[in-house]
Amino acid sequence: MNLVEKPCAAHRRVAQSCLLAMTTLLTAFAASNAGPAAAAELPFFHAQPCFVVATKQVEVAVTQTGGHMAPVTFFRDSAAPVRPYYVSPWQDEPPAKMPVPVLVPLRGDFFCLPFGGNSEEVAGEKHPPHGETAGEAWRLVGTKTAADVTTLTLGLETKVRTGRVTKELSLVAGQNVVYSRHVIEGFAGRVPLGHHATLAMPEADGAVRIATSAFRFGMTCPSLFSDPKQREYQALLPGAKWSDLAKVPAAWKGAPDADLTRLPGRYGHADLIQLANESWEKTGGPAWTTATFADAGYVWFALKDPAVLRTTVFWMENRGRHGHPWNGRNNCLGLEDVTAFFADGLAASTRENLLTKEGVDTALTLRADQPTAVNYIQGVVKIPAGFENVQSLEFAPGAVTFISTTGQRVTAPVRHEFLKTGRL
Repeated sequence: MNLVEKPCAAHRRVAQSCLLAMTTLLTAFAASNAGPAAAAELPFFHAQPCFVVATKQVEVAVTQTGGHMAPVTFFRDSAAPVRPYYVSPWQDEPPAKMPVPVLVPLRGDFFCLPFGGNSEEVAGEKHPPHGETAGEAWRLVGTKTAADVTTLTLGLETKVRTGRVTKELSLVAGQNVVYSRHVIEGFAGRVPLGHHATLAMPEADGAVRIATSAFRFGMTCPSLFSDPKQREYQALLPGAKWSDLAKVPAAWKGAPDADLTRLPGRYGHADLIQLANESWEKTGGPAWTTATFADAGYVWFALKDPAVLRTTVFWMENRGRHGHPWNGRNNCLGLEDVTAFFADGLAASTRENLLTKEGVDTALTLRADQPTAVNYIQGVVKIPAGFENVQSLEFAPGAVTFISTTGQRVTAPVRHEFLKTGRL
């Protein structure tokens, strides 16, 4: 009897192991091919099904539609967690038809390919505003943890111009930083692209202090960004070129210059400006943008390689649009690191324009035989009373020090080397 039972028991164990392996493979396959039908299984944040990745310090929600990153909670293990990103006010209202797909989930940071309105058809291509990456459904590839790094990976296939985009959002244990990496395969040709990071703004004028790394020049959107015929209004002089973020010409003759280092401002208006960043070689480090929320005790920051994302667009929306779905209530700040010509889209960015005449390329050339990676860093650091605004950043291995205009120094662990290597 024992001679019979022992082989049978062994066979059962082998069968059970095979069944477990098959179940694991099928589960992984199902997860990697999860699409819109899987939305019911995802948690909802502000009316949108979202993928979630988290550590003890940070929780990131990413909408299935458009891959918009928000809400993001930094310092979630503290008594004062920080949620810096904007969520559009219509998210928690009864569903209404939106003019374009990107407005359906609109929030936080999202990757745009092509970046901009894309109103004009180019070589038979008619892309939606900010591209399919900002409004179509992303599928889950998987979540994995290796050493102290946890990475959520999503995928999307583009159809207007054939390609594949892989989105990797990584968190490092002990850090209040989100590392983004978008790998583009196919999609060959010239294209504007970039990140559309958008922050929630307080009510008080000038409560948020803005600083950036060195830039060659700034320019106000040369076209009519806010059209009064559409019940939209702007306050800055179209096409003005300037060198000081605190002295930007206003639209009205004799009006004082606008100080864009103190936001929000100019209630009832929506404006767009663009900065041409200095190179890494000239500044000795990454290009950066910071927003200091002194009353809330933190600085939000973004780091990039200006050889890839050559400019920064400021979208300053302070209740300046009164059409649907804005309805005169939208208060946010887009600090958008891109290679593009303002928000005009594919056509304007791939032909000669005011920025290319100044030596600023407004599109990248993607190749069919070589993937293109866009690496980006966003995070939050807490600051002491009296910090006021960022004066400069210092970069050391695995760390960034934020130096205030009042001489205070705050150092945070940030693996900024990721911008060049794509590795953590």
